[in-house]
Amino acid sequence: MTGEASEVVLSKQDLREVTAFAAACAEAVLEIFEADQPDDPRPRDAVGAAREFAQGGERGKSLRDTASAALKAAKSADTAAAREAAWAAMAAAGAAYLHPLAKATQVKHILGAGAYAARAAELAAGDDRSVGAEHLERTVHRATSVVVDVLTRFPAAPGGGGRVGELTRMLDADLRSLTLTE
Repeated sequence: MTGEASEVVLSKQDLREVTAFAAACAEAVLEIFEADQPDDPRPRDAVGAAREFAQGGERGKSLRDTASAALKAAKSADTAAAREAAWAAMAAAGAAYLHPLAKATQVKHILGAGAYAARAAELAAGDDRSVGAEHLERTVHRATSVVVDVLTRFPAAPGGGGRVGELTRMLDADLRSLTLTE
């Protein structure tokens, strides 16, 4: 059939590495959400569930439930920065559900938490794009060789998506360039 994506081979360890990376990205901006909503543990719970999976836990109800709860927490945030930080946590829990389809849209499962976290940092700094760029640089250093390898099995990140989409594409390009120098 025309237009069908081919399959990407992903091991459970690949998914764990991607999820650990996403959790580290989201964890870096949890304080932004918690400053806005100090009594709401949902984003932190999502990052915790992602870490649990990354360290050998099962991919199941806890991940789905905490990702959904982090999404709801984003809706209750008072600031745009806190909303983006909660979305980073949601994306971290969702990273475990990277689909083995060679579609550009799957790249957001790998890089979404990092892009949302960079946007949260930008917004917390008064929409300072240099802060986002610095955050992406730190994110690149968090990526393991397995994360980069998994990323390169997929097409480049798609267009669109506003500023978070732009940050995703920047992060995608930066990580893919690592394979040229290693």
